[in-house]
Amino acid sequence: MEFFRIKRTIPFMRHAVVLNLVSIFFFVAAVVFIALRGFNFSIEFTGGTVMEVNYSQTAQLDQIRDVIDDLGYPDYQVQNFGTSRDVMIRLPVREGETSASQSDAIMKALQADDADAELRRVEFVGPQVGQELLYNGLMALLFVVVGIMVYLAIRFEWKFAVAGVVANLHDVVIILGFFALFQWEFSLSVLAGVLAVLGYSVNESVVIMDRIRENFRKERRMPVKEVINSAITQTMSRTVITHGSTQIMVLSMLFFGGPTLHYFALALTIGIWFGIYSSIFVASSIAMWLGVKREDLVKPVKKEDPAAELG
Repeated sequence: MEFFRIKRTIPFMRHAVVLNLVSIFFFVAAVVFIALRGFNFSIEFTGGTVMEVNYSQTAQLDQIRDVIDDLGYPDYQVQNFGTSRDVMIRLPVREGETSASQSDAIMKALQADDADAELRRVEFVGPQVGQELLYNGLMALLFVVVGIMVYLAIRFEWKFAVAGVVANLHDVVIILGFFALFQWEFSLSVLAGVLAVLGYSVNESVVIMDRIRENFRKERRMPVKEVINSAITQTMSRTVITHGSTQIMVLSMLFFGGPTLHYFALALTIGIWFGIYSSIFVASSIAMWLGVKREDLVKPVKKEDPAAELG
């Protein structure tokens, strides 16, 4: 399916050096922000108080957030738990307060707003649990990267595998750089968004790589740079349709999904745009500079030995 067709090949690789220098700048800046500012981890990683509150009718999450805002909590989470009448509240650790005192203050304020609010459970989640979650998340990220590299090496060639992994790590580091720069809350949902971007970005790279292989089969004498330019141009319609429809869905979560989905959708939005950029300019450029050629992707057909046939 094509939304439009570009008849003239766009010389993307003509600007490969300049655009990759821009990528290096963004990458280094992201690393600096991560190193100097760190992340604003949610209480899932830092520890805090977890409360489960039940209402007789559908809980009004916005009203609950307003109540907690009035108590001066800067970082907290409010979301439905199980049913629309059950609410989970996560509160950060505050100096001089215990879980019991926090839950008492919250319930007093909630019951003043709605007398039917009932506390079902309250517990303290220690930071050691958060460290374990962070470790497991980093291990998941590592396994995804290794799996992508193995997949690309088997399906295509090691040069494309290296190019694809570098491009994907480029996207991940830049997303993390944005969260470090603006100190947006980094939660488990954001980590899930980063992992989703890895798979989403590699899919775009695979489409372009597959078209490069097809063009090598069709155009035996075309220079490598022109083969890559032609492949990217031919997939532009598919890129616009796929990423455009995905971005519409993600933007709906960003603007209408509420605080629970806000940073998850924000991570996906950054990842989608940089994923397009890296698949076109970073992955393709690196593969070209590594010396990818027709023989790497199109195996020569072995000619049968005439002497063997006569024998």
